[in-house]
Amino acid sequence: MELKENERVNIVNESLRLIENKDSLTFGTDAYLLSAILPKKSNAVFAELGAGSGIISLLALTKEKCRHVYGFEVQEAIADIAKRNGELNGLSDKLTVINKDLRTATSLDTVKEVDVVFSNPPYMKNDSGKLNANESKNISRHEIFGEINDFCACAKRLLKHGGDFYIVYRPDRLIDLICSLRNNNLEPKRLTFIHANSHTPPSLLLISAKLGGKGGLIIDKPIYIYKDGTNEYTEQFKQIYESCSFEGLI
Repeated sequence: MELKENERVNIVNESLRLIENKDSLTFGTDAYLLSAILPKKSNAVFAELGAGSGIISLLALTKEKCRHVYGFEVQEAIADIAKRNGELNGLSDKLTVINKDLRTATSLDTVKEVDVVFSNPPYMKNDSGKLNANESKNISRHEIFGEINDFCACAKRLLKHGGDFYIVYRPDRLIDLICSLRNNNLEPKRLTFIHANSHTPPSLLLISAKLGGKGGLIIDKPIYIYKDGTNEYTEQFKQIYESCSFEGLI
């Protein structure tokens, strides 16, 4: 496959080939953790809000966590990369990339309601943080095409009743997230904090919510990425990385 300007191909987890644009956000720990916490429902249909390069959707398909993913991506050039990544990895029949603003996305875009929606949304409000000269990175980092409530509202429209929404987010915006979930009848069910090590406050969180679910939140034991005082992965993080799963850890 011919690459476009500023593009490169990286190998992810020794199996996936990933086209990335050097001027857009690249695959990181937050995206991988989200892919790992997704449940395995082999016959289910998933949807991703803000698909980016498509890596999380591709990991879900490669690990047979679902049979099809609809990936919504507002940036036309990035949506094109996600589509080509599906083709590059022989998964174009299982990954449907939709170049659309999620604020107008409905279940009609996915043919029917889906079982699971997941997202690694922009963490920063428009009036916070330093803007980048690169527009694509600004869109990925800041709430330019939708605030957190818009992501939750879209998940509500796409999910079947009793379906689950998985999201990776920043701890300092936890209240905004929980309020947005409940505003859209998405009841938070599990919360996991991610720490660099046992001496640092959490830098990320993972949360799942159920559409129309009853109250009751489980807070899991924390996940530490590095052993204290080293750059070596903890055994729990190694397990997550090698299996793309949180099974047995939470």
